[in-house]
Amino acid sequence: MSFAREASRAIRSTIVLWVISAVIYPFVMIAFGQIVFPSQVNGSLIRDSRGQIVGSSLIGQPFSSDRYFNSRPSTTSYSTADPKKDEAKVLQTGVSGASNLAPSNSALIERIKGKDDPDPSKRVKGDLNRLKTAGVQPTADLVYTSGSSLDPHITPEAARAQITRVAKARGVQPQQLETLINQNTDGRFLGLFGEPGVNVLRLNLALDSLKAAS
Repeated sequence: MSFAREASRAIRSTIVLWVISAVIYPFVMIAFGQIVFPSQVNGSLIRDSRGQIVGSSLIGQPFSSDRYFNSRPSTTSYSTADPKKDEAKVLQTGVSGASNLAPSNSALIERIKGKDDPDPSKRVKGDLNRLKTAGVQPTADLVYTSGSSLDPHITPEAARAQITRVAKARGVQPQQLETLINQNTDGRFLGLFGEPGVNVLRLNLALDSLKAAS
């Protein structure tokens, strides 16, 4: 068998394998995902009552108003940048990331105010004072960021700790908010892995619907 014939067979085999693995397989997986898991493959996007995309169930967003359940402190700035003063191009790049501050780092504890601190809201002492002033019993996830700083969930305990404040700000019954929290609590994966969590964006969208209905 000649070298040319062996080389030709090798080239044909390479082309066939490339078409199968680099063209056919990816497109089959894309089609499968769009049919079976359309929400997940498109980013788990969340829409409001008007059908407009307001975020993803996988990415946390900052909420600080007394009228809403506050989210976990985050170092993300993609959704809080001012479009008119976006020198860092945050809205274009979607910059986010963890602080990487160790528990022994004093910067994690002290709240630093001023231009040199791009995200003072996560400083522990300041958040503790703010929560106590608002009548909210602080929980760990209302004070510390997650490892990724993108966590969209808080614990059910953290959500319930805010019921009194939100109910007062909105003029609704605490029992109504308790029901909303239960409806928007995600259980353990397969009933075994992880801990129950409340998706803050979904909860606050349901909260707006409750206010409109009342």
